[in-house]
Amino acid sequence: MKALVFPGQGSQYVGMGKELYDSRKDVKDLMDSANEILGFDLVSMMFNGTDEDLKKTSVTQPAIFLHSVAAVKVVNGLGAQMVAGHSLGEFSALVANGVLSFEDGLKLVFERAQAMQMACDINPSSMAAILGLEDSKVEEICAGIEGIVVPANYNCPGQLVISGETTSVEKACEALKAAGAKRALILPVNGAFHSPLMMPAQERLAAAIENTKFRNATIPVYQNITTTAVSDPEEIKKNLIAQLTGPVKWTQSVQNMIKDGADNFVEVGPGKTLQGLIKKINSEVSVASAI
Repeated sequence: MKALVFPGQGSQYVGMGKELYDSRKDVKDLMDSANEILGFDLVSMMFNGTDEDLKKTSVTQPAIFLHSVAAVKVVNGLGAQMVAGHSLGEFSALVANGVLSFEDGLKLVFERAQAMQMACDINPSSMAAILGLEDSKVEEICAGIEGIVVPANYNCPGQLVISGETTSVEKACEALKAAGAKRALILPVNGAFHSPLMMPAQERLAAAIENTKFRNATIPVYQNITTTAVSDPEEIKKNLIAQLTGPVKWTQSVQNMIKDGADNFVEVGPGKTLQGLIKKINSEVSVASAI
């Protein structure tokens, strides 16, 4: 069985999507329409901007979403039986399986990005990648640190990202290194994504989601919060809202997709991050890029 997987923030690069834009009229039309919907020249930033431009949350998230949806257009679904996305990538997955229209998906992603940036500006916060320690040990140590610091991204066995108040994340890193972590690396992000500090963003995104039409899924999506197959639009909405303050359970989602029959994972969008993570979760499945 084939599964399409969609990357999240961090997979962007300057020039992303340009080859598709130059070679296919349908992709060019899609990308040009994104500029009109957003009211600024996102495509120019994707092709000709600086790394710094693309790191801004309000640019990064719609850019990755746009590249991913354009790639879906090229591969025409590839006959997949299931989809999943890492954090932001969940919105791309919901366009691929028919739950969201492209325009609605893009508007929600842009609203999400602005809401997350707003939440980041309210509290000094950060994230850190913890390598080489059991998930349960990371959870235990974070629970014992004063302030807010929580597991945020279960990326693959031995790689868990934590998120929270800057001082609490720093203290957790020291404690985790003392407990045997190979590395505890502060990430170059300006906020505590997938933590309780995203509550202001969650409230804003919830209002936007409730005002958006969600259709029945053509194939199930394995959502970050539940890690299991979901098709009902109301449940999908609820899980999308919860995702902003809850962890991305990527390891568990991929394991459940494999348990349900997936043996061929195709990454749709910029980069190859998810392919590397999936191989670390289960080395026996096949992974590839869509384009």
